[in-house]
Amino acid sequence: MIIGLLTAVAASACYGTGSVLQAVGSRRSARREAAAASTSGVTQHGGPSLSSTAKAAVTWEFMVGTVLDFIGFGLGALAARLLPLFLSQTVISANLVITAVLSIKLLGIRLTRPEWTSIAVVCSALVLLATAAGPEGGGDTSRAAHWWLLAASVVLIGGGTLLVRLLGGRAAILAGLLSGLGFGALGVGVRVLDGVDPFDLPSLLGDPALYAILVAGIGGMYLHTVALQIGSVNGATAALVVGETVVPGILGVLWLGDASRPGFAWVAVLGFVVAVAGAVAVAWFGEAEPEPDDGPGALPVDAGAAEGTAPSLAGPSGRSA
Repeated sequence: MIIGLLTAVAASACYGTGSVLQAVGSRRSARREAAAASTSGVTQHGGPSLSSTAKAAVTWEFMVGTVLDFIGFGLGALAARLLPLFLSQTVISANLVITAVLSIKLLGIRLTRPEWTSIAVVCSALVLLATAAGPEGGGDTSRAAHWWLLAASVVLIGGGTLLVRLLGGRAAILAGLLSGLGFGALGVGVRVLDGVDPFDLPSLLGDPALYAILVAGIGGMYLHTVALQIGSVNGATAALVVGETVVPGILGVLWLGDASRPGFAWVAVLGFVVAVAGAVAVAWFGEAEPEPDDGPGALPVDAGAAEGTAPSLAGPSGRSA
């Protein structure tokens, strides 16, 4: 249990730091597009184009953030195997707190009293969850369930990406929710993956859950990048947290046999609800403040792409992450 908790905290730190760096890179790329008066940076619906998303992904800040995301993914995958999903995913979603604190230094964001209060609420809820968590379920599922997970991941990411592109600049909240659901599916896939313990390469490569992990992870990262490009939208961040935390937590209890310690079910439920509510509050009370103008290419604050704007306070687990 202790090793699993430490692993989840380390994953949360990687995701939180990576999220800030990705936000910086995405916004810098958006400013360059605006400075060049580029019309190729947006779709006809006002959302970021594939080319602008690719340009954001090759900034050094975004690449370093992505490396941290991959490290966080590995640590999060290990935590998902060692802890009940309602605990591992909630601890990882606490990267909101790490992101908020790092934003003070890296993005010049000032945290308000409600934000600090929300951070304290999240930390307290995590203590409740750690106290109440029992042994994780076995994760034994039928092969058909693995195929269903793959199909759901393809529909979620494929259909969601199309819908986000059609909605354009209005899709920030939806992109956040879909990326969170993608990271949630990734967590479930890691938990049920065959061929891991003991390691068996043919079983691993033949498991549809492996490809569900790839689809959900890559698609979730893309949608998270789109949300960062669209702007700092607190509602989108809250949706990401709910998607990556609530859904896998419920599936872990109903499908994978996760449970709390005897007599501590009410503590687990309370901690879970309070943690999600606190994480949403951290995002909701996020304060957006502009940094000094970088020149004629800087975007206005209300465009949501200024570097001084509060970042999307989540990673890919998620991301949230």
